[in-house]
Amino acid sequence: MSATQLSAVAVVLVSLVTLAIGTWGLRVSRTTSDFFVASRTVRPGLNASAIGGEYLSAASFLGIAGVLLVGGAEMLWYPVGWTAGYLVLLVLVAAPLRRSGAYTLPDFAEARLASRAVRSACSLLVVAIAWLYLLPQFEGAGITLAAAIGAPEWVGPLVVGAVVLANVSSGGMRSITFVQAFQYWFKLTAILFPAVVLLVVWWGDGRPGPASAMSDGWSTPVADGGGIGLYTTYSLILALFLGTMGLPHVVVRFYTNPDGRGARRTTVVVLGLLGLFYLWPPLYAGLGRVYGERILAEGRSNVLVLALPRAMIEGLPGELLTALVTAGAFAAFLSTSSGLAIAISGVITQDVTGRMVGERRRGGVTAFRLAAVVAVAVPLAAALVLENVGVAESVGLAFAVAASTFCPLLVLGIWWRGLTTPGALAGLAAGGAGAGGAALLAIAGVDADGWAGALLDQPAAWSVPLAFLTMAAVSRLTADRVPAHARRFLVRLHTPESLELDLT
Repeated sequence: MSATQLSAVAVVLVSLVTLAIGTWGLRVSRTTSDFFVASRTVRPGLNASAIGGEYLSAASFLGIAGVLLVGGAEMLWYPVGWTAGYLVLLVLVAAPLRRSGAYTLPDFAEARLASRAVRSACSLLVVAIAWLYLLPQFEGAGITLAAAIGAPEWVGPLVVGAVVLANVSSGGMRSITFVQAFQYWFKLTAILFPAVVLLVVWWGDGRPGPASAMSDGWSTPVADGGGIGLYTTYSLILALFLGTMGLPHVVVRFYTNPDGRGARRTTVVVLGLLGLFYLWPPLYAGLGRVYGERILAEGRSNVLVLALPRAMIEGLPGELLTALVTAGAFAAFLSTSSGLAIAISGVITQDVTGRMVGERRRGGVTAFRLAAVVAVAVPLAAALVLENVGVAESVGLAFAVAASTFCPLLVLGIWWRGLTTPGALAGLAAGGAGAGGAALLAIAGVDADGWAGALLDQPAAWSVPLAFLTMAAVSRLTADRVPAHARRFLVRLHTPESLELDLT
């Protein structure tokens, strides 16, 4: 069997297993609550695996190794930031958000501020951020199939879109939970096992150092490049640390825990699972500095993880390893895309249709399935039209938009009684326009030099403080519009369920 055939078989197998698990999950998906939040019965271990499955996207599986190969050690901020974001989520948001009883971020916003206007603004932002995050998943799928089996780049997005739509439509959150938990452990195996084999090969070769043409830059100091470099580094850190709590496909999973304590335990386990995974992409980048000179010269750094096994091992063993990492990459696209589609579908179902559907009414499930079609179709069409959207960079911009909008809303909404509807709307508009405008310009290919380019490429350092300050200042100016139920609602968010039980 040829290398192309092996990779094709691997992709087909992981897609079939994904569909099989999703179909099995359909047996336990009956109510609207099952479709939205798995009836809030997912235990921490399973939920953490599912979060790891959907969070480790194309940027994690392919992008990190590529940007490390090109940019050097400074790019380690990507995996560090993506993991550390869960620590911020654990401390500030996880348990209170679960106690809110919401299904989605717009649900939380309306419950906290009693405002349909804030809910509508949040719904638009959820869809925008999720679509911005979905775009690189589809692009990564096209790149992967083109590199592995020589398929046209439009094939990958179509395959991922079809599998995701089938899974999301069949069983909703309940079904996807099992799929994503499986995909985390499969992705870990797909990146870990080849890495260990390649490390053994490097050791057997006498542990060679980087090729002469690639030695410069691997030890690039953090913030190299003066003031602009320093700004870029800190802006990236801010976006990654604070953006996690605003990602709709991440936040929605905490609504599936039975209680706030379960949400905190889930977050702790997620930290361990992500840390375990992120040990390996830097290893691929380091080996790429030794064996990947041709890969870099051909401009294929974004497929380093796929190309490195063939570059280091000849014959069938190298092809088998390539097939395994190809399947792992495809699982990354499927799992993350599924989580994003769930988040978008939930918002569209509730807000575009203009109502919450009763749990036992099948109309809610039908609306959810129609919303899933829209959720997948729009970014799929964009991925087929747009070209050369950097995977890791696009995801970084999604984090910046999330950090500039939902992070201020969640932090102030959970910890400050004085937040008002005008303040929330003003802050969302300021942060969304700032970071969102920069993201649109980047996708459109607008390129600027010097400080202008740095401010557009990494907007979080100015857009996040702008959103916080605007939200707080306008709330102070409209202090007479603090919701009457705000104090009672905050007590609910911060009261452990066990204490509530004792009080009753």
